[in-house]
Amino acid sequence: QVQLVESGGGLVQPGGSLRLSCKTSGSIFSINYMAWYRQAPGKERELVAIITSGDSTTYADSAKGRFTISRDNAKSAVDLQMNSLKPEDTAVYYCNAHRYPDVDYWGQGTQVTVSS
Repeated sequence: QVQLVESGGGLVQPGGSLRLSCKTSGSIFSINYMAWYRQAPGKERELVAIITSGDSTTYADSAKGRFTISRDNAKSAVDLQMNSLKPEDTAVYYCNAHRYPDVDYWGQGTQVTVSS
């Protein structure tokens, strides 16, 4: 089992920054990649960024150049640094841990609201 706990969400003005953190515990050694997803009201959950066990990263087009996913091994966490935030980034952000071929673990989500 893997446990995930997100933190760092909140209200920020357009153009501002937030750093989300996903604290991991449990059988994390078996995980192939970690990811951040988001879900806005009335929309489907969408992938934001992935970091593999080898630290390769992939970003959604909407996140490229603005968001950075990283691993903090000392804290057993995966972070998402979000800069130049836009109102359309408003969503609940979820941390995900994936183990091949088809096992997913999810955190409870953290709300990010971008508004003036």
